[in-house]
Amino acid sequence: MTRPQPRSGVLDIAAYVPGKSSAPGVDKIYKLSSNESPLGASPNAIAAYQSVAQELQDYPDGAATALREAIGKAYGLDPNRIICGAGSDDLINLLARGYLADGDEAIHTTHGFLMYPIATLGAGARPVVAAEKNFTTDIDAIIKAVTPKTKMVFVANPNNPTGTYIPFDEVKRLHAALPPHVLLVLDAAYAEYVKRNDYEAGIELVATSENVVMLRTFSKIHGLAALRLGWIYGPAHIVDALNRIRGPFNVNAPAIAAGVASIGDTAHIEKARAHNEKWLPWLTEEIGKLGIKVTPSVANFLLLHFPETPGKTAAEADALLTSRGLIMRAVRAYKLPNCLRMTVGTEEANRLVVKTLTEFMSK
Repeated sequence: MTRPQPRSGVLDIAAYVPGKSSAPGVDKIYKLSSNESPLGASPNAIAAYQSVAQELQDYPDGAATALREAIGKAYGLDPNRIICGAGSDDLINLLARGYLADGDEAIHTTHGFLMYPIATLGAGARPVVAAEKNFTTDIDAIIKAVTPKTKMVFVANPNNPTGTYIPFDEVKRLHAALPPHVLLVLDAAYAEYVKRNDYEAGIELVATSENVVMLRTFSKIHGLAALRLGWIYGPAHIVDALNRIRGPFNVNAPAIAAGVASIGDTAHIEKARAHNEKWLPWLTEEIGKLGIKVTPSVANFLLLHFPETPGKTAAEADALLTSRGLIMRAVRAYKLPNCLRMTVGTEEANRLVVKTLTEFMSK
């Protein structure tokens, strides 16, 4: 070797590419590519963020104590079983680093979040894909994929980019079928948007198990994506292990302050939820009328399936939408080459999307 070489698996990673955020030559942009909140952050969170500006010379509280206590109070959880991080990405990598080794296997579903295989490969382990059924996590497929090498299972519930979910009974069935040494990671980034009686984010299962953790984020309904802020709720022994390898100041002080204020502003959270409850079904119905299949979603985004007919493809639709400043997410990397994912936006953005797609499909 004539130069340093990365560990096995690193060069097999296809680097994560975020949703685009610009359209050259277009004056007004409606960014619908990253599932951000159209209502923005709580005014209280913005004020809290700004209040820290005069103290930037000081390190933050490395344990994010105030934020963990605020989360614990909001959800009725023990703060000592919570870890905060720089978004879910940071925490997914932390889990992989702590619990995967060379030769291990970690399972994710066909259209699961791209960070799962990236983190798995980065830890020297092998990602294993479990087929979905109707763009939905298939518990039987996951169970079938388990081998003696399996050490971790990632389940996004709801799933991104499909917007589908599995009932809590199915989650419990999966957990019951896993060997006790396999860590089940329940990624509930979009849990606040789900209004289904048979859904549970994972708190109950974590509280009663030794091999389950739940991930949550402030990037979606809280509108704090720019601050990179997320959290894990897990068994005490897993929290202890992860805290030993976690960066000592992995959450910055403005993010901690904004997070505390945001989780306390329940009125803003309810306003964001109500906006989504109004426009998600409206978009589903109006876009579906155009001959574009829409996967039923319980989150704050929709997966749009375009025909393969020349002139009607996802790529061609994306080009027209972009020219109008409507930025959506191409999902070819998720093995969905003829689909676009769109975030539920403002009323103006939502209506403009339907108007533009109506024009596109009528050509």
